[in-house]
Amino acid sequence: MMRKMANVILLLLATALCYGLQVSKPHYAELIGPIPAYGKLGDAVVGRGFEARAAKVAFARNLKVDRYGQTKVFTTGGIWAVVTVEFAASAQSTTVAVASWRGPTGLAYDQTERLSFADGLLRVAIDPGLPKKARLIFEVRPDEVSNATLLISEKLMSALDSQAEISLGPVAAGADGLPADTIDTLDLTQPI
Repeated sequence: MMRKMANVILLLLATALCYGLQVSKPHYAELIGPIPAYGKLGDAVVGRGFEARAAKVAFARNLKVDRYGQTKVFTTGGIWAVVTVEFAASAQSTTVAVASWRGPTGLAYDQTERLSFADGLLRVAIDPGLPKKARLIFEVRPDEVSNATLLISEKLMSALDSQAEISLGPVAAGADGLPADTIDTLDLTQPI
């Protein structure tokens, strides 16, 4: 009888151990996911193939752009977040192609495709010793602005590759719920 009880207890312990290993192991996507390189606004974040320094963030209700010689004003249901970033290649020529805005709730906003014709946006080819500036433009909800994170990588599927994760810090909100320093119209025809 004692031997049967010992076997039952041993079986229960083995089952608990197996269950604990199953729920605590990382998922496959976490194992091959991007390797984060952390930094904050103004820091140089160094990844495997590139370096990124987010210089400033501007918020606007409208964007003024020049398209084929005509001035157009783009509006959005949320707010435009425009991040100016300086890129540099680490050791060899590369292309930085993907950027996302991750809000404090975990929602991710990819760079807008509505302005794909404008100069100075991502897909930026960089060479060692020749840094380039670019604008990353996102359409975000006003409540996703404070304590957001900027995610930048070389390619869409950045498995086992570096990804710059730049913390943008807290942003004070105005009485209307928009960031306090929101401007009405940001002119993108001006140089970066």
